[in-house]
Amino acid sequence: MTRIAIIPARGGSKRIPKKNIKSFLGKPIIAYTIEAALQSQLFDKVIVSTDNEEIAIIARFYGAEVPVLRSNKNSDDHAVLADVILEVLLFYKNKKITFDKICCLLPTAPFVTYKSLKTSYNKLKNEKLDAVFPVLEFSFPIQRSFEVLENKIHMVWEEYMNSRSQDLAKRYHDAGQYYWLKTTSFLEEKKLFMKNSGAIIISELEAQDIDTETDWKLAELKYKLLQDE
Repeated sequence: MTRIAIIPARGGSKRIPKKNIKSFLGKPIIAYTIEAALQSQLFDKVIVSTDNEEIAIIARFYGAEVPVLRSNKNSDDHAVLADVILEVLLFYKNKKITFDKICCLLPTAPFVTYKSLKTSYNKLKNEKLDAVFPVLEFSFPIQRSFEVLENKIHMVWEEYMNSRSQDLAKRYHDAGQYYWLKTTSFLEEKKLFMKNSGAIIISELEAQDIDTETDWKLAELKYKLLQDE
């Protein structure tokens, strides 16, 4: 065994009920992540880590394994992805199964494609990185951002007050889709963003945070636009 895809999908979701299995253009949103992982043919195992039997049934239907339900400790609102990954690795270690590479894929990331997974995996391998994940450019220069203090608005960095947007360095943020990890390095640092990390840059059309019903509708619109292209 060399590579494992871990899809963390707990049952509790307060802002969007049953978010991880809610229908996204006709099928559960988690299905898109599972299918991309399987289509990439990069993984010896594609597993879903969940505490919810309904999610487990749907995950298995679309081809993922659910070898065991997640512990209560890693199923509450304070659980972090690193701890979920560690729990999965320990489960397989007890079965004397280890993996060289891990890919943690989020269950609400329908824009992930098998091509993207292959591109980022090759970057991880060829450039000898410890982690690789997709990022996208901030749509407006963060150097010209504001903050509100005591009901008054202030520039965070006043030195950029008169700077032109086109003269400012580009800044990026995590797309929230997946994280390739070198297992030995992850076990040392126990975090997804490690010292020796790289990224692939994707467009704003290829990503969407989904935290509200409005986000959900925007994601569906973007997905349709990509399919039309």
